[in-house]
Amino acid sequence: MVMAVCLLAVLYSAPNMMGSKARAWMETLPGWMPTKTVNLGLDLQGGSHLLLEVDVGTVIRQRSSDLVEAARPELRKEKVGYTRISSIEGGIRLQLTEGMDTAVVKKIMRDIDSDLEIIVSQDGRTVEGKYTEDAIQKIQDQTINQSIEIVRRRVDETGTNEPIITRQGTERIIVQLPGVDDPERIKELLGTTAKLTFHLVDGGTGRSAGGTRLLPMAEDPSQTIAIQRREMLTGDMLTNAQPSFNQAGQPVVSFRLNGIGAKRFCDVTRNNVNKPFAIVLDDRVISAPNINEPICGGSAQISGRFTLQETNDLSLLLRAGALPAPLKILEERTVGPSLGADSVESGKIASLIGLVLVMIFMALGYSLFGVFADIALIINVALIFALLSVLQATLTLPGIAGIVLTIGMAVDANVLIFERIREEQAQGRSALSSIDIGYSRAMSTIIDSNLTTLIAAIILFSFGTGPIKGFAVTLGVGIVTSFFSAIMVTRLMVVLWLKKNKSSLLPV
Repeated sequence: MVMAVCLLAVLYSAPNMMGSKARAWMETLPGWMPTKTVNLGLDLQGGSHLLLEVDVGTVIRQRSSDLVEAARPELRKEKVGYTRISSIEGGIRLQLTEGMDTAVVKKIMRDIDSDLEIIVSQDGRTVEGKYTEDAIQKIQDQTINQSIEIVRRRVDETGTNEPIITRQGTERIIVQLPGVDDPERIKELLGTTAKLTFHLVDGGTGRSAGGTRLLPMAEDPSQTIAIQRREMLTGDMLTNAQPSFNQAGQPVVSFRLNGIGAKRFCDVTRNNVNKPFAIVLDDRVISAPNINEPICGGSAQISGRFTLQETNDLSLLLRAGALPAPLKILEERTVGPSLGADSVESGKIASLIGLVLVMIFMALGYSLFGVFADIALIINVALIFALLSVLQATLTLPGIAGIVLTIGMAVDANVLIFERIREEQAQGRSALSSIDIGYSRAMSTIIDSNLTTLIAAIILFSFGTGPIKGFAVTLGVGIVTSFFSAIMVTRLMVVLWLKKNKSSLLPV
C-alpha cells in the first residue's frame, strides 16, 4: 500500500514538472492517466486585480420603497386614513388623519416586516417604522454574500480559471483573475446590474395601477417610452437563457421561464394581444415588441439590434442572475506575468535550497537512516504536488512559503523517532525492539505536534483571505503528507533494511 501511494504521488505530480509541449502530449494519453497541474495564482502567473464596492444604500432605499408599496393596500384594507405615506432612510413614515388608532398601523407595519422598530410621535399623528441596527447589518451581509455569488457565477461563465473572489471589510469585494491580461469585458459584465423586468407599455391614459415611468431606449437614449410601473415578469423567473438566431438570421437571446413565470407570461400575453410589451434591463428598454398572439409555451426571445457578442454577454448575465446592488470599481491593477515568473523562480530556488540543506543535515546526523528520511522527504514533496493537482488548488507565493516551511518541518517526526531509537539501543535493546519502541513511543508526540499545527492551518483557512488561504492549504496538505512519509515510508525502508541485513547495530 505504501509503495502504491508513493508511485501514485510521483505519477500525479509529474505533469507539474513537465514543459508545455510534454503536457500537450499527455492530453493524448488515456483518460485515466493524470494530466492535471497546480493552478498558479495571480501573483505567480499575472492577471487582473479588481476592488469592487457594493452600493448597499441602494438596497436599503429599495427596501424602504417596497415597504410603502406593501403598506398601501393593507392600509386601505383596514380603512386607515392618512394624509401622506413616504419612504425615509431605512424605513417608512406615515402621516395619519386625526383620531386614527396607531395600534392598527403598528400591527400592519410589524406584519409587513418584523425587523421594523415602530416609533409613534407624541401627538399620535406620525408613525415611523425603521429597520434596527441588527436588521441593517443582516441586509448588508445578505447583499454582500449574494453579490459575491453572482460575481462568481459571471466570472465562471467567462471561462476564467480559479478566480479568487473574497469579501473585504463591510462593503467591498476583491476579485483576482489569474491569466486575464485585459479585464475590460469582465469589468463591463460586473458593472452591469442585469435587473431584467417585463412591463406593459402605457397606452397614454396614465392611469395604470402603480403609475407609469418614462425610460430611455437602449438603442437611442434620446428616445423615451412610457411603461407601466407594475412588473409583469422579473428576471428571477428565468430558468435558462442562450444566444441564438431568429428566422431573419439576427442574433437574439432565447429564454425559458419557470412554472410561475410561464403561467403569468401566458396570462399577460393572452389579455394584451396587439399591445406593446417592454423588456427592460437596468432601467433601459431593450425592445418593445407587439404581442401578436398568446405565448404559453414558457419560452420566448429577446430581440434588438444585438451583435453576437452582446447576445452572449446578455445570456450570461441573465443566467447568472441580477446583482442585488450596483457595483463600483474602486481599484484596478494588472500584474504582469514577468513578476509572476520571477516569483516562481525564487520559490523554486528557496524550495531547493531548503530541501538540500535539510537532506544534508539528516544524512550527517543520522547516517543511513537519515538517507531514508531524505528519500521520504522527496516523496513528501511529490505527495504535496500530487494532492494540490488533484484538488486543483491555486498555488500563490504564500503557498510556496507553506511548502518551504513544510519541507523544514517534515523531518521533525524522523528526528524524534531516530533519537528515541538511539536511546533504546544505548540501553542495550535489540535492533528490532529499538525500532519498534522508537516508532511507537514517539507517535503520541508526533501526533500532538502535527495536530496543533493542523488546527492553526484550519483556522487560517477558515478566517483568512486569498493569500492566507493559499498558505493554509499548502501547510495543511504538507502536514498530512509529511505524517505519512515520515512514519509509513521511513518505517517501511527501515524494516526492509533490517530484514535484509539482520544487523544488531543500527546505522543511526
